Amino acid sequence: MKKKFNILILNGPNLNLLGKREKKIYGNISLSILVNDLIKYSKKLNINLSHFQTNAEHILIEKIHKAKKKIHYIIINPAAFTHTSIALRDSLLAVNIPFIEVHISNIYSRENFRSHSWFSDISNGIICGLGVESYKWALKIAAQRLLKKNN
Repeated sequence: MKKKFNILILNGPNLNLLGKREKKIYGNISLSILVNDLIKYSKKLNINLSHFQTNAEHILIEKIHKAKKKIHYIIINPAAFTHTSIALRDSLLAVNIPFIEVHISNIYSRENFRSHSWFSDISNGIICGLGVESYKWALKIAAQRLLKKNN
């Protein structure tokens, strides 16, 4: 029997408004529909998927700390914290869990301040600009990397 891996998807501020805000940038799909679709997809990949969203930086940090020894990979959309949060960056470094940075929009084609990420240089990859499909690609890549590492 194949080992099941635990992947955590973390979403930062305002992603709870997915499907309701700036639809030209973020699309029409709500966060709950996206997460349900990802849970279905993760079962095909033999992944235990959990998800957490908050608008509070300190709560994201605590969730990352609690992931130590339980989670094999993190997929994170830090949202606006991408450009501001050294504390969140430090928490990811502290737990030493591999992660992929995900953005629904192309952060490099938007306002100048969005083009800098405090996470990109420490991530195992960045997927941006592919809409909500970015999460699916990140999940597929994380699953492949975990299988390769453990075979």
